[in-house]
Amino acid sequence: MHRRRFLHSVGAGVIAALPVADSKIKAQEAQSASRADFILRIQPVTVELAPRHYVKTVGYNGASPGPILKVPEGKNISIDVFNETDTEDIVHWHGLQIPSNVDGSIEEGTPAVPPNGHVRYSFTASPSGTRWYHTHAAAHRNLNRATYSGQFGFFYIQPRNEPGNYDAEFLLALKEWDPFWTTQMGGDSLDVGYKRFSVNDRSLGFGEPLRVKQGQRVMLRILNASATLPRRIALAGHVFRVLALDGNPVPAPQEVEVLELGPAERVDAQVIMNNPGIWILGATDDHDREGGMGIVVEYAGQTGPPVWRTPASMAWNYGIFGVKENKTETAAAERIPLVFRKKFVSSHWQDKWTVNGREFPHTDPIQVKAGQLYRLIFDNRSDEAHPVHLHRHTFELIRIGGVAVRGIRKDVVMTAANSQVEVELLANNPGPTLFHCHNQMHMDFGFMAMFQYV
Repeated sequence: MHRRRFLHSVGAGVIAALPVADSKIKAQEAQSASRADFILRIQPVTVELAPRHYVKTVGYNGASPGPILKVPEGKNISIDVFNETDTEDIVHWHGLQIPSNVDGSIEEGTPAVPPNGHVRYSFTASPSGTRWYHTHAAAHRNLNRATYSGQFGFFYIQPRNEPGNYDAEFLLALKEWDPFWTTQMGGDSLDVGYKRFSVNDRSLGFGEPLRVKQGQRVMLRILNASATLPRRIALAGHVFRVLALDGNPVPAPQEVEVLELGPAERVDAQVIMNNPGIWILGATDDHDREGGMGIVVEYAGQTGPPVWRTPASMAWNYGIFGVKENKTETAAAERIPLVFRKKFVSSHWQDKWTVNGREFPHTDPIQVKAGQLYRLIFDNRSDEAHPVHLHRHTFELIRIGGVAVRGIRKDVVMTAANSQVEVELLANNPGPTLFHCHNQMHMDFGFMAMFQYV
């Protein structure tokens, strides 16, 4: 199930928006192929999740997920994006610390990819670790757009000193399909439900299993590519040793039975294959796992039906991966409170969201100075959890629900309902910087703000 379609690099360039007619795209692509490191084509795709169960969506290079982009840390790369649809779009390079004009956010000033047009993105691949790329379009009430679609893929930046402490590697994206509007998930307001589920492009039981051997050290790089839903994942008969969160190594790796990922979060975990059999890696939610969110793990020489076992513990806590010491908290230059609230609009309609009392684009800019350290207080005064994401930066978790933690660096953090998370941010990448909830519906209906360097 892991696809190693790595494209080879041969050049560099500068960003340019080049609208072209649809009939000229192939010629443009042929001309650029000798210069660009990678080519991505935004185009309609059909995903066969299971026999005779097809999803028509938009993806990259004829598939969803798109090709795995794998490059050495610090390499200057260029990526040509061809939009072979009739709708403007944009690609966000999630977790990379790159300039605003190539980050993939229209709000930051990145040029969009015109319908039947072309844009070249050029930047230095940094920092190392498991990153990803995805559309950063708005969806609003169109559930065929944005992160509801199949526009996503892995972007792995190889560390300069790759430890290589594993025998096999699998990149697994968790995804829901066929979204629909519903009021069954939380009262009168509209929410999004899904009919089908998959790991990468296949539902549980369809496609190739993950084939392993007894004694192998297997590296799983797992991405929650959901538009709206957090996930709990387990591998029956095994435990995960968590090594990195959002691509950043944790100071205290720990073994856990369950991984929890909010939308856009990534977990790198090693599994020692020490329990021969045919097992299921999948969602702990029975409905969604049986609906497709899982994959078979097959030991060499083993036969029989795949087995699922509900884990004994569902506990998940960022803090266990942090530094175990009593350390005096850094005196940050300034405390910046960011208060999240929900605004009920009406029955059978979407709620709206505010940051410090305002909906985007009317939110006040959050002003920072280059080189200074800030304490950001994510104060969630709503009854829903939020995967909040800051573009172009990472931050260190400092306090979660009042409990101190150190050493964990992320670019997305789940802020529980009616709770607070405090993080420290070093303002080290000047330029307009977008902050938002990575729940597509929350983002579309007000949950965004801009960090502004002054």
